[in-house]
Amino acid sequence: MAQTSGAPPPLRIGFVGSGFIARFHVKSFQSVRHAQIAGVFSPTAANRTALALAVNEAELGPCRAHETLDGLLDDPEIDAIWLLAPNDQRLEVMRAIHAAVTSGRSKVRAIACEKPLGRTLAEAREVLRLAEDAGLAHGYLENQVFSTAVERGKEIIWRRAVPASGRPYLARAAEEHSGPHEPWFWQGARQGGGVMSDMMCHSVEVGRFLLTAPDAARDTLTVKAVNGSVGYLKWTQDKYAKSLARDFKGVEMQAHPVEDFARATITLEDEAGQELIVEASTSWSYVGPGLRIDLALLGPEYAMEFSSLNPSLKVFLSRAITGGQGEDLVEKQNAEQGQMPIVEDEAGAYGYIGENRHMVDCFRHGKTPIETFEDGVEVTRMVMALYKSAETGQTVRLPDETLETYVPLPARTEG
Repeated sequence: MAQTSGAPPPLRIGFVGSGFIARFHVKSFQSVRHAQIAGVFSPTAANRTALALAVNEAELGPCRAHETLDGLLDDPEIDAIWLLAPNDQRLEVMRAIHAAVTSGRSKVRAIACEKPLGRTLAEAREVLRLAEDAGLAHGYLENQVFSTAVERGKEIIWRRAVPASGRPYLARAAEEHSGPHEPWFWQGARQGGGVMSDMMCHSVEVGRFLLTAPDAARDTLTVKAVNGSVGYLKWTQDKYAKSLARDFKGVEMQAHPVEDFARATITLEDEAGQELIVEASTSWSYVGPGLRIDLALLGPEYAMEFSSLNPSLKVFLSRAITGGQGEDLVEKQNAEQGQMPIVEDEAGAYGYIGENRHMVDCFRHGKTPIETFEDGVEVTRMVMALYKSAETGQTVRLPDETLETYVPLPARTEG
């Protein structure tokens, strides 16, 4: 990899985790400069070996599969960690990183963590504390903030529309698909809840980002109140609960239900005291052409809209053409026939390329990312408030000290 004179060296990254999201990150790093995926650890030998092989085949390495987490952390060829492990392992991994760095065993100096930062607010705050106590630069991997459509749309609205008519006051965000691929997502204690925990973190943060002025700190907007609701629409029905139990060992949706639909209304206030609203919904009970992300930003004389399932490229396959699952066209595709949209570059359209470019650039040059663990804590605080609102049937007004120890209802139903 060619180096410009005086420029910092490439960032050597270690992946903790080798599942679905790790594979998406590998795909995105093919479009990221000045980075090397140098190592990977996960508890499953076959998975970590396969991921390291994929990295090396993509010429993003050389990448070594480590048998232990300590082996990865002690490797002097690792500068930064991408924490991509399941939610119930995040805090344990963070404690191991903290111990390795503070003892001097590890040369790791930066960490990026997938959403959510924690299953509870207390957990998210501890992840932040450990990172800062170890002196690590930190970035929160919220990919939708870096979506090509979000970045371009926000830039145009704030540059052209806002000066003429005023700031935007309403952001809408929706994300839905037919359900996760891995069993732990369906287990409330492991994942932290259901679709509210898994996907609402995307929606509330991209909404807050769109409403925040360019180059302004995210805390220039203050969350004042949240109202949330959840639904158990599809996967607790007997037929579908049984299908999940067949497909995923340990998933018992009728005995230990988690929500497959969630709705949120978040009221914020800007520096001038103007009321702003983020309106969001998420679902695991959508059966359509695949993962759907719908975003909108509204102001006094303008609107911005984006839908991931309205691409410029589509194909039609008749019933005479049969084959396997259609996720080669779009993530979470539910059909192999008919007219189907194609997201030409999922890693770019969903924001994975942009977020990884940004984190690599910030960590190499000593800059603070626009999404840090502090943002991850705030997102978790909003999600916990939404769960409490859904449980009590009341609007939750912030600040609310009870959120510091709150555990969502679906995460309390499993032993």
